[in-house]
Order: sequence, then structure tokens, then C-alpha cells
Amino acid sequence: MPRIAVIVGSVRPGRVTREVAEWVHGVASKRPEADYELVDIADFDLPAYDEALPPQYGQYEGAHTKRWAAKIAEFDGFVFVTPEYNHSAPAALKNALDYIYGEWNNKAAGFVSIGAAGGVRAVEHLRQIAAELQIATVQAQLPLPVSADFPDYPAFAPSETREEELGRVLDQLEKWAGALKALRA
Repeated sequence: MPRIAVIVGSVRPGRVTREVAEWVHGVASKRPEADYELVDIADFDLPAYDEALPPQYGQYEGAHTKRWAAKIAEFDGFVFVTPEYNHSAPAALKNALDYIYGEWNNKAAGFVSIGAAGGVRAVEHLRQIAAELQIATVQAQLPLPVSADFPDYPAFAPSETREEELGRVLDQLEKWAGALKALRA
């Protein structure tokens, strides 16, 4: 059974991303096709990239890098839950992606995004980054516009159809994660 991380893609104090990721994890954990785990990048205290060698060499020196690499290596796929900052992904998420390389390769990812326009511009940037990391991204995504899903911001109140929309992301992600797991074997 594929193991999939629901990654909290923000470290900002007062972030709503953690609450959304917990909702995603709660919905996903009811599904029998994969094992889901919540992973919060804030728990890894990653400074601005500080390794001596590029991550493609896999020769990590920092304890924080080794811990992050070991965690990501456990998974076959990822749901990135990301806010949109200035038409892109948060620097902390980009930094976390940049820290390691081989641990991302030949795995699958889906996206849940938050923003004025549902965070879709952040996802478009993340898709380009994922391609360079050899992460296969699924077509379905769940954009959460602040005006619709946070009517009393910062309180998260997903619209009625959101769980069904998330299901489409998870359906595709589980299939791709399973298929790529076989490729890595």
C-alpha cells in the first residue's frame, strides 16, 4: 500500500495551512487504498539551504537535512498543502523541496492550495519545481479560494463539494504513487 505524506507547506505564525492539511489528512485517512501521514515542515527547522554540496549528490552533512531526507524517503507520494504568497509558493516550502533530491525522485504529488484565487498560481510554480525533482504531478488539484472557504477568515469552512473534489485528487495520487512505487522497486 502506498505511503503518502500530507505536507504542511507554510511555517508562518497564524497560518491556516495547518488546519487545511489536518482536514485533508482526516479525509484521506478514511481511505483504504493508501496510508497517509501529516508532515509539517515547521517541525524540521530547516534554515535557508546550507549544505556544502548540491542535493543531487545525496551527501548531506547537516543533522536537519539528514532528518528531513529520512522522513521524505519513507513516502511514495505527497499532497502539498500550500498557500499562495505573491503569486507563488512560500519560500519555506521551496526551501524544503530544494534541500534534498533523490528522496523525491519517481514519486507522485497532488496539490491543495489556498489563496485569493485559490492558490492556483502557487501550484503552477510547484509543478515546475516538481518536474525538476522527478516528481510526477497529478492533473486534479483542489484550489480553496479564501472568499469561499474562509468566509470568516481565518476560520476554515470548506464548501460542500470540497471533500468530493479532494477525492479526485487522492484517487489520481494513489494510482500514480502505487505505479511509481513499482518503478522504484
